[in-house]
Amino acid sequence: MENKQKKSLIIIGIVLVLLAAALVAINISKKVGASGGAMPSGGPRMGRAGGNTVFTVRSVEAKKAVLTDYVITNGEVESQTAVEVFPSMSGKIAQINVMLGSHVNRGDVIAKVDPSEPGTKYALSPVEAPISGSIVSSPLKIGTTVTTNSAVTMIGDIDNLQISCSIPERYVAELKTGLKAEVSLEAYPGIVFSATVSRVSPVVDSSTRTKEIILNFDKKDSRINAGMFAKVKLYTTRYSGQLVVPSDAVVLNDDGSAYLFVVNDNDTVSRREVKTGKSVDSMIQITDNLMADEKVVYEGMLSLSEGAKVNDLSNPKPAAEAESKKEAE
Repeated sequence: MENKQKKSLIIIGIVLVLLAAALVAINISKKVGASGGAMPSGGPRMGRAGGNTVFTVRSVEAKKAVLTDYVITNGEVESQTAVEVFPSMSGKIAQINVMLGSHVNRGDVIAKVDPSEPGTKYALSPVEAPISGSIVSSPLKIGTTVTTNSAVTMIGDIDNLQISCSIPERYVAELKTGLKAEVSLEAYPGIVFSATVSRVSPVVDSSTRTKEIILNFDKKDSRINAGMFAKVKLYTTRYSGQLVVPSDAVVLNDDGSAYLFVVNDNDTVSRREVKTGKSVDSMIQITDNLMADEKVVYEGMLSLSEGAKVNDLSNPKPAAEAESKKEAE
């Protein structure tokens, strides 16, 4: 019995020692936290100045700029002039004198058709090139039966290329000749070719609800080939005459109104109700209640309120000025 009592007392003693050690550790932790330490990660960066919270932000000056809207679409590079070649008689192709890419002159014989039928024998009928150019589609094979409505091949002018694109109906009102475009080809990533709209279809395709446009390259380039797939950035409407700021600077209220924060000379901010205009990519027009060269917060504004003090990383104070201000305080 004595041994059991001794063991119980030993266990109780160990438990009491552990509890005492835990209480001491908690007390030390509280003291360290009260005396300062690393700031928690996440949230807006801020410091202390004169008892007031200072929010770290970035700003940009409001400037007048032109925003140019655009449409992204796909197209195909093709010859400006392309003509299908048809035989003058029905029969079987007996001879082919050209291949894909061959250059021909008007009047050259590109193929011959045998109009003979069982029990008859006729002279071969020549198929002549109606225009000068290059063979841009693979000719039909020897032995193929053709009629006067069967195209043997196609001839195109590969020295003068164009791009045909289909534009969705919602952009039709903005289409006109003379619009500029940037063209990218999969074969040459990172290279941009300039082009201009030369023709706009007068009708909308009822099945696709699109309107076809034709663009001509501004400069000839031997790297561009007929049949290439093209990605087209078509510039449409230009919006000018208004101040422009980053879209991130504008905060929308639940009722659709907008505001932003303007940085004052005393390193505080003013909340400013504004009216917005057109937006293109990451920029937006401000049409009212903002002046040119005023600095607008575009990063860190969600933590701000009227009169808040800020440290603007986009406009750091000179070292001498900062030191002078510190001494004055």
